[in-house]
Amino acid sequence: MVAMSGGVDSSVAAALLVEQGYDVQGVSLRMWEGNAGPRVCSDHRGAEAVAAQLGIPHALIDLRGQFAETVVKPFAEDYLRGRTPNPCIACNRDFKLGTLLKWAKEQGAHYVATGHYARIARERGGRYSLSRGADRGKDQSYFLFALCQEQLAGTLFPLGDMQKTEIRDLARRLGLPAAERPESQDICFGDYKALVASYAGDSALRDGEIVDRSGKVLGRHSGIHSVTIGQRKGLGISAAEPLYVVDIDEPSMRVVVAHKQELSCTGMIARSVNWFDDLNSEPLEAEVQIRYRAPAVPCVVRRDSNDHCEVRFNQALSAVTPGQAAVFYRGERLLGGGWIQSAIRD
Repeated sequence: MVAMSGGVDSSVAAALLVEQGYDVQGVSLRMWEGNAGPRVCSDHRGAEAVAAQLGIPHALIDLRGQFAETVVKPFAEDYLRGRTPNPCIACNRDFKLGTLLKWAKEQGAHYVATGHYARIARERGGRYSLSRGADRGKDQSYFLFALCQEQLAGTLFPLGDMQKTEIRDLARRLGLPAAERPESQDICFGDYKALVASYAGDSALRDGEIVDRSGKVLGRHSGIHSVTIGQRKGLGISAAEPLYVVDIDEPSMRVVVAHKQELSCTGMIARSVNWFDDLNSEPLEAEVQIRYRAPAVPCVVRRDSNDHCEVRFNQALSAVTPGQAAVFYRGERLLGGGWIQSAIRD
C-alpha cells in the first residue's frame, strides 16, 4: 500500500515499486480540507489520477474527524498554552504510518510505502534503525522520530537513497501528472492562527502584557497563541534596540521580551523521548536538531527518567522553543527524539 498524496514524491515512490515487481495499491488519506479545497499533502484527487496512469488500484480513507481530534485539536491547544507545536510528527506516527499501516495489514498487505526522504535498515538481532535520506536538503527523518519498531518493520521508503532532482527527472520521463507539481511547504491546515482561534474559548484568547526582564510593561498582545519564541516583528512595541520574545508565561499570559543575546541557550529539557536503540552509555554524546531546517549540533544527553532527558549543547543555541521537536543523531543515524519542554540558559 503506497500512501499517495498526489505529489511528485509519493507518485514516484509508487512507480518505483511497480517497476520493482511489487503488487502495489495506492491509498490516500482524506484528512483536512480548507475553504480552497484539499491541501497539497492530502490531495486524493491528484493521487487517483496518478494511480490510474500507473495502472494500480486506488482507495480513499476518510479520516477527517479522527484527524481533527487527534492532530488538529492538540496542535491548537499547544498554541493556546504558549507552545509552538509540530503537527507533522503526530500525523506520520498516528495516520500515515499508524492508521494506514493497521488498515493495510488488515487488507493483507506486507508494507506501507511513502515518499519520505529517509532510510530504514534491519540490524543484527532484528531491530530496525532509521537514518537520514541521501538528499540532505530534503531529509525528513526529523519528522519520523516517534515511530516504533513495529512501524519501521512494516514501512518502505523507496526514495531514501535518491536525490530530489532524480525524482523530478523520473517523473517527467514517466509522464506523471505530478512531475511539475510544486512542493508542499506549509502545514496542511493553512492559516494556523485562525484555526487556533476557532478552537479556543473567550478566556483562552484574552490579551496580556508584553514586559521586559524588569517587569516594565511595554505593550499588549492579543493572545499568547499569536507569538513565538524568537519573534521580533509584529509585537507592536517600540524600544531603542530590537527586542525579541524570550519567554511566554501561560499562567499570567505575559510575554517577556529582551535583547537578542538573551535568546541564547546552553541546553534544554526534553520530554516524551522515544529512543530507537538501547543506549547504555551515560552521559550520551550525540548531535541534536531542534528545528527541521536547523543544523544538528553536538551535545551531551543525560537521561533522568525513561522519557525525559537533560541536554547540554557544546555551543549555545538561539531560540530553543518549547513544543518543538528535539531529534538526536549520531552522524546519519537517528538515535531518538522528543519534545522540548523548557530551555536552559545558565
